[in-house]
Parts: sequence; C-alpha cells; structure tokens
Amino acid sequence: MKHRAPTDEERIDWLRLTRSENVGPMAFRRLLARFGSAEAALAALPDLAHAGGAKRAVVVASRADALRETDAVAAIGGRILTLHDPDYPALLREISDAPPLVVVLGDVAILARPSVAIVGARNASTHGARFADRLAADLAARGYAVISGFARGIDAAAHAGAGASATVAVMAGGADVIYPRENTRLYAAIREQGCIVSEMPPGTEPQARHFPRRNRIVSGLASGVVVVEAAARSGSLITARLAAEQGREVMAVPGFPADPRASGPNALIKDGATLVETVEDVIAALAQPTIPVQPTLPGFAEEVETPLPSRFAGVESPSETRAGRYERLLNSLTSAPLPVDVALRECQLSAAEGAVALLELELAGRIERLSGQMIARVPSPN
Repeated sequence: MKHRAPTDEERIDWLRLTRSENVGPMAFRRLLARFGSAEAALAALPDLAHAGGAKRAVVVASRADALRETDAVAAIGGRILTLHDPDYPALLREISDAPPLVVVLGDVAILARPSVAIVGARNASTHGARFADRLAADLAARGYAVISGFARGIDAAAHAGAGASATVAVMAGGADVIYPRENTRLYAAIREQGCIVSEMPPGTEPQARHFPRRNRIVSGLASGVVVVEAAARSGSLITARLAAEQGREVMAVPGFPADPRASGPNALIKDGATLVETVEDVIAALAQPTIPVQPTLPGFAEEVETPLPSRFAGVESPSETRAGRYERLLNSLTSAPLPVDVALRECQLSAAEGAVALLELELAGRIERLSGQMIARVPSPN
C-alpha cells in the first residue's frame, strides 16, 4: 500500500510519537493504524498507558523537543526519512519492527541500490579482515551497496573494501556520533561519499541496548547477510538470526575449527546458511527465491481481527475485566523473550484482544516488544 508523505507539521507529530515514552516501532505502527494519524495517537497515549496499568503519567515528547531535534538534524546536514517517504529504504520498510523514522547523512540514493550486509568479529583476524575487504570490493564492483554496523574489525574492513561511495554505515548512537573513535577517518569518508543511517537522535552516545536494535536495521537494509567471523555468542549471530526472521538470505564464511571466531559461521553453515568462498557464491544465493517472513501480528496497514483457532476462542469468562486479562498475560511472561503467538495462546486470548493488550501494556511500560515477534515482561521497580 502506498502512503502519502507527511507534511511538515505531520513530521513533527511523527517525531513526537516516536520519541514518546514506551512507543516502540511496533507500537507506533499499531497506533497509526488504529488512530489514523500521529496527532490523534499522541492525544490517546495517556489514556492507553493508564488502561495498561501505568503507575504514572506517560511522558509524551513535546513539540519543542521535536523542533529541537529537527534543528539538530539540519545542523549536521542530515535528513529525517519517515516510513511514508519515497526515499525510505524499501527493504527496511518491509520488516515488522522497521524504525518509524531514520536520520540519514550523505547520499540517500545508495539506499535504493541492491545491497548485502557483511558483519563479523570486532577482534577480527588478519585473514578475516582481508577477506571482508575483498568480498566488499567485489560486491561494490558488481553494483551492490555494502551494509555494516561501523564496528571495528570486520565491519570496518567491509566499509573500507566497498569504498565510501558504495557503503552504508548503520550507527548504534546518533548519526553524528563517531564510535569507535578509531574509525574517524572512515566516518569522514562515508559521510562525504556514502551514507550514514541511525534511528537515534543526533548526539546520542551508543549504549549496550542500542546495538541489538542497530543490528535489525543492518539486516533489514540488505537482501542478505554474510557473517565472516563471529564467536558462538556474538552480535553478528544476532544479526544473522534477525536476517533469517526477516526473510533475508543468511550466508557465512567457513573458518578453521580451532579458531573461536570460526565457531559462529561454521554453526550457521551447519544450520543451513550458504557457504561463501567468493562473491559468486553471494550472487548465486541472492538469485534463489526466498520465502517471505509473515509477521505474527499486524503490520502497518491495518488491524488484524482474525481470531485464534476455535479451541481457544471464548474460554475467558464474559465477566473477566480488562485488568484481569492483562494480569493473566503478564503472569505468563518473564524477562526471557517469548514468541507473541505462544503467549496469546497460553493466555487463551483472541488475536484482537491480544493486539489491544500488547499495545496498552507496552505503552504502560510493563512489557517490552523485541525483534522477531518476541515479548518479555519488564521487571517491576523495587
């Protein structure tokens, strides 16, 4: 479905809604689908959070805050792209938790090119960095943009190999915050000739929780992800998992079994990832049709009213209050992520009831929506 690009005033409302407390990407989509505009959603936020059991008033971003951010973006020479803007990356728009808006520096046209993400270990081996550099250069020569997360090691080698004019750096912090500082010269080149993307406000210093969110954008911007080196538990494997959930091609470069940095890619290959030795392997893998991932809950365009299977329908008491249903859902959750559809089935909530419950509980700050259609309970403060 095509959408009209927001007006200047609507952009301010989009920014306010995005920056308001507890409004994640999925909540933003549902709010816009339910209320028709960011302005109406902003007006409804306090009541929705209260209905979800918020202990205090939800913090709604002010118009002054939004104007300050737009001024800050303009001051660094950037643009704010919303989901409805024609220049918003088409592949990124497809994922269920796409950022409602991103800050972009540099050449926006690069975002429209066919693209491949290359990710891997920060403590890369010399051979791994050289391989990433060469693979990125070969992909750029074939007309692909190379996406990565601007970390040291494999990420930096991929950006450098592609050349500044054929790479997109996805930042964990603000688009103007260089992290790590050792990549300062690389940052300057990409900003001048390539493209820098962030969903965070300018000036935001990256924190630990920002990196997994950044990873979903890295994979979301690309048709496929190549993992060059990665430990068994690493951010690169998170990116690979997100890529699979997003319906992207997952590829990996095999490594020497005794090297801990090979454990991640080798495990991916065992699990069915495409083995990559040359750029031809990447191109061949991308030429194969992939099965698109269908979100469990509604995306951007509409509300989903389809009930769960009949064996789960109507089991809750007609007299059960909304608060009772919410407590039942909360009691089924822990801080460990659980798939949304599993949670709703275990709580015997219909899809329509579950959608409303999840929205209001998220806005109340009582649950957290995670990538891959997962949810977790937010621990109550002591």
